[in-house]
Amino acid sequence: MSKYQVLIFDWDGTLVDSIGRIVESIHVAARSCGLPQVDDGLVRGIIGLALPEAIAALYPEQVDIRLIEDFRHCYSEHYLALEAEPSALYPGVAKALSEFRDSGYLLAVATGKGRRGLDRVLAGQGWEGFFDITRCADETASKPDPQMIQEILAHCGARPENALMVGDSIFDLQMARRAGVDSVAVAYGAQPLHILQGYEPRAAINHFSELGDWLCSVAGIEVNANVG
Repeated sequence: MSKYQVLIFDWDGTLVDSIGRIVESIHVAARSCGLPQVDDGLVRGIIGLALPEAIAALYPEQVDIRLIEDFRHCYSEHYLALEAEPSALYPGVAKALSEFRDSGYLLAVATGKGRRGLDRVLAGQGWEGFFDITRCADETASKPDPQMIQEILAHCGARPENALMVGDSIFDLQMARRAGVDSVAVAYGAQPLHILQGYEPRAAINHFSELGDWLCSVAGIEVNANVG
């Protein structure tokens, strides 16, 4: 096992293939609120933020408290309708997470979802109690503030150097850096790899199953360094 004791995962775009639904729901909410449509790439670029921060980033000159509430309602209504059939886990996620847990890693989620939304999808996957701790955007500061990771570390009794953040957005990687935690970027989620690489993740993976191999390789390097 490597120096990492705690593996922290983003949810949407990292564990679950839900980016398309999020983009669609943002567009539907914008139309319902009379807001101009924006490019899909811009929408994907704000995924990971808490919804109020995401709205403010997309519509900085038009945002107010009433708009945020109306937008949140329209977004949630449409997204929940889509989630009548739950978003699928990315290939290899369930198997890899079970193997990580069996290997002794502590598992955590740090997500821009709200608590009710995360609890609903965890229940849909049969994962109530699977993770050692989860943190959501409506109970902490939004990413990229490091509060989520700091609370996870405190709960697990771990130091920053013993944790790893895995995510698909610049906000995940920024949050990790601000918390003093290493990160791994996933190349199949919301944001393209060439953008993520600008935030200096320790590694990038194209498939979730590659994470286990990378952790093993890191452990081997550390063992060899200690022997030397």
